[in-house]
Amino acid sequence: MRGLTALLAAASLLVPVPALASEEPRTGFEKTGAWTTESGEQAYLRATGLPVTEIGRTAQGRPIQLVRVGSRSARTVVLFICSQHGDEPAGREACLIRMRSLPRTSSVTYLFVPNANPDGRVAHTRGNSAGIDINRDHLLLRTAEARAMAAVIRDWHPDVIHDLHEFGPSAPYYVKDVLWLWPRNLNVSDGVHDLSETLSRSYVRPSVEAAGRTSGVYGIYVDPVTGEPVRQVAGDGQERILRNTGGLKHGVGLLVETNAGDTPQFRVESHLKALDGTQSFVRAERSAIEAANAASRAVRSGPVYFGGADNQAPDPSDVVEAPCGYVLTSAQYVDVQDELALHGIKSQYLRGGDRIVPLKQEARALAPLLLDARADEPLLKARPVARC
Repeated sequence: MRGLTALLAAASLLVPVPALASEEPRTGFEKTGAWTTESGEQAYLRATGLPVTEIGRTAQGRPIQLVRVGSRSARTVVLFICSQHGDEPAGREACLIRMRSLPRTSSVTYLFVPNANPDGRVAHTRGNSAGIDINRDHLLLRTAEARAMAAVIRDWHPDVIHDLHEFGPSAPYYVKDVLWLWPRNLNVSDGVHDLSETLSRSYVRPSVEAAGRTSGVYGIYVDPVTGEPVRQVAGDGQERILRNTGGLKHGVGLLVETNAGDTPQFRVESHLKALDGTQSFVRAERSAIEAANAASRAVRSGPVYFGGADNQAPDPSDVVEAPCGYVLTSAQYVDVQDELALHGIKSQYLRGGDRIVPLKQEARALAPLLLDARADEPLLKARPVARC
């Protein structure tokens, strides 16, 4: 018997041991250090076994996809938008890596748009195939990519939105490893704004700095000696940027940028550390998030701001008493009804065929920025009315 056992043991050394069926899939970046290819991304998503939904198609026919981790009916929804700019690939890699390690049954649903600009990613361009910067299109929704993301926000009502980017360093003032920023637009409700700043400063910042990264506020040049801000170069209250649009749509959130001058591995790991911070925030602040989002969705009063930001006082002419609503002619409504629907903006039929968009609705903060002639980039110039 001992001889037979020894013989079997010796024979086993000659037979390759098959890989375990439960072995985790790996991205192309994890395997080779090169950015995951288009085909590699699709193979990886299949291997994770996670639900993948096509939410749109680019102009060049590539799928825009949504990956879900967790229950459809979870209490809290967190949305990660990954690499809107095609030449900023580290966020996409971090999203692909992180999605496979999240719990699939919990009170949180994690949603990923892992490749928010598929055409730009293949071409390694900031914009999409038409050269449009998707992160400047979340208001007018002229691109298939922005329209797909708007539909996700409308249908899933994410409580938290985390937007992953990269920035080009500018020595000596703009050289941190990680930059972060909350929605600055003044039409964002106080609760959503304040929690978004808390997410940036009290969760993402300590998470990345505990890992040895330097971090700071996005869009602000800082004197390397004094640490004082020198000038602002980006990151204002512009409503068409996802960071602001998400806040106007009641989502607590932030933008995270890693330094494109660091190594690819360092950049991806930096994004993963920032994702850790957002996950910690969701666990610790769930009740506060729910309260802030509910207050943001409730019928509110107060002025409409067509300028300014939380760190920049608006011109008095940009602070306007909110009308009761906006009247659209039937022709105007036909032209923009799809965009209004994607934004979740409701309208009512008026006698004669016109439509009115009342401000007593969840989309109150967003509607004037789309319909008022005084807005920076309105979808159309509708007629404000004092009475509905």
